[in-house]
Amino acid sequence: MQILTHEQGSDAWREARLGIVTMSNLQCLMVNGKDKSGFGVEALGYMNQLIAERFTGELEDSFGGNRHTVRGHEMEITARTLYEDRTGNTVEQCGIIINHGAGYSPDGLVGNDGAIEIKSKLPKYQVEVLLGGEVPKEHVAQCQGGLWISEREWIDFISYWPGMPLFVKRAYRDEKQIKEISKRVERFYEEMERRLDRIMAMAA
Repeated sequence: MQILTHEQGSDAWREARLGIVTMSNLQCLMVNGKDKSGFGVEALGYMNQLIAERFTGELEDSFGGNRHTVRGHEMEITARTLYEDRTGNTVEQCGIIINHGAGYSPDGLVGNDGAIEIKSKLPKYQVEVLLGGEVPKEHVAQCQGGLWISEREWIDFISYWPGMPLFVKRAYRDEKQIKEISKRVERFYEEMERRLDRIMAMAA
């Protein structure tokens, strides 16, 4: 396991992510599809993206113009401070963790056992999260995948919107789900290597 301190969004951080599965995209791998590989359309598109990155040596710039992503980065500092004030936990910044051939960029590490994952939610979705009282299902795979990569015991999921209550929910390792994630990523890479070999043969 490598814990890299590159600032998230920096050239070094982007280079570390090049051509590997990252936990922010894990959810699409968990969806079964009709393709003979067993993966859905979104996962296969992601696979093609990673193959292209390996060939070109350039990371697809998916962080450029998404205003929600920009908003999330701007709010992350505030949410982290509010979390520290509420819990008394000290959060250590982290660039990216590389393990099992995949990557995870946590929004912070807590002590030796914990991590945090921060999301900014539009007000109507923050209401849903607050009333639901659980980690939203669309973020469960990322959180469990983060625990798999980081080899940590728990992760605090944080959802924030200015002027609304901060939502914090702790999730512990689910070994059954982590085993499923591990197998799914392994199968994804196997299929990816088959496709890479086919393209390499064309270039020979």
